[in-house]
Amino acid sequence: MVKTTKRENYAVIGLGQFGRSICQSLVEANQEVMAIDIDEDAVNEFTNIVTRAVIADCQDEDALKDLSIGSFDHVFVAIGSNIQASIMATLLSKELGAKDVICKAENDSHARVLEKIGADQIVQPERDMARRIVFHKLQPNIVNYLILNEKVTLAEVKVDNPTFVGKTLAELALRNKYHVNVIAIAREGKVNTSPLASDAIELNDLISVVGNTADVEKFNGDANP
Repeated sequence: MVKTTKRENYAVIGLGQFGRSICQSLVEANQEVMAIDIDEDAVNEFTNIVTRAVIADCQDEDALKDLSIGSFDHVFVAIGSNIQASIMATLLSKELGAKDVICKAENDSHARVLEKIGADQIVQPERDMARRIVFHKLQPNIVNYLILNEKVTLAEVKVDNPTFVGKTLAELALRNKYHVNVIAIAREGKVNTSPLASDAIELNDLISVVGNTADVEKFNGDANP
């Protein structure tokens, strides 16, 4: 994981598999982390890992007030199957002033409720992972990608098509032909984050594009016939 230069503070509510992974990743990124769970054993496991580990009931408004949940830069509500607790933790966190609340949803209905009560970002790990696996299987030449929403994808496409080689971005007219925007070109470990229309493509370049998922897939198909 790339470590950020800005150190922020995070609260992670729920220490199931997802919450544990969030805590570990944040600690590796040198961030301030408070882990919260109602289960003493789960909390004890993280006592020497995170900045602070607390036994608390996330459905108790006074408990979250005492923890100053509203003062954190980011709050992860990572509760698993207890949907009621997830909803209450999200609602209370927003009411207590938390600016950025990221929630795990068990299903689409759960996600809709979380959105209604003010969650800033909602993730469904199992669904998202399934989509990633299928997308990668169907588009193997896409090295990395990020599904930004239901329609838009950011992808890093490896260029294997000889007809692309030696042509500039202007000549390829990717925006007009494929309706994608080129945001970076990587070559031999070096990344050009401000590509110009006059920049030429070489074989095996990794071109980062963003656009409608169908358009990205079409570009990938032509770049790797």
